Amino acid sequence: MKETKTQNATIKIGEINTLKVERDTDYGYYLSAKDYEEVLLPNVYIMEDKMPMGSLLDVFVYTDSEDRPVATTKMPYAKLGEYGYFTVVDYKSYGAFVNWGLPKDLFVPLSQQKEYFNIGKKYILRVCLDEKTGRLYGTQKIGKYFNRDLKGLHPNKQLEMLVLAKTPLGYKVIADNKYEGMLFSNEVFEEIRVGDRKKGYVKAVRKDGKLDMSLQPIGKQAKLTQAEERVLKLLKEADGRLYFTYKSDAEAIQKSFGLSKKNFKRTLTALIEAGKIELLEDMIRLIEE
Repeated sequence: MKETKTQNATIKIGEINTLKVERDTDYGYYLSAKDYEEVLLPNVYIMEDKMPMGSLLDVFVYTDSEDRPVATTKMPYAKLGEYGYFTVVDYKSYGAFVNWGLPKDLFVPLSQQKEYFNIGKKYILRVCLDEKTGRLYGTQKIGKYFNRDLKGLHPNKQLEMLVLAKTPLGYKVIADNKYEGMLFSNEVFEEIRVGDRKKGYVKAVRKDGKLDMSLQPIGKQAKLTQAEERVLKLLKEADGRLYFTYKSDAEAIQKSFGLSKKNFKRTLTALIEAGKIELLEDMIRLIEE
């Protein structure tokens, strides 16, 4: 069944709005909300055959270089209240500008930077709205935005994650654009980098308002990781035997399995503990089920 769109009651900066094509001008279409407030969709985004007068369009609304609301059919890397991994494209004495997927770069004021920003480097930022000016901006000071109320969360609940930082324990993540979580290194069997987006599962809800997360479902619902599936697949293709061990050459491991030696060893350990393989002196062998 085709989903029916509902026109926005008001126009909301920094969000996806469903607006009505109201009128045509030399500069583009004016789109309206139910309260009759209008915003311009510039000509560059208009496809007349798909945008007849009176139709409803999903557009993102932000402000142009003169701080006027403007609509676009392009979507940013992150919307208001969301987090992204943005590249710095310009730096001024009063702040930095980062690419967030739209023609006008996102401004990060000096007051919202925890460190000196370098052009070409990427940073995890939250998209925020200045209520006084109606301008969107990015902030690196994200700690105060994390939700510590974890009611409704439970083990094995699936959440989208953004990898925030590498720590001695593992990886800090932002889960569901709301919660602070941790992936522990000894439970990660694949390559992970800051800025990666992953599907994760709640492993434990902690009393300090943070989450322990896992890349795999836990307990009876547990599934194999991609790395584990890859090793088992190659074993099956090789009649159950591969001449690799913990001591194998790192370059050979990378070439055959696409894994670092560290992650390969973790993957083998997980498969041994799961009873899938056994480690012999000069090989790994598939255990028949």
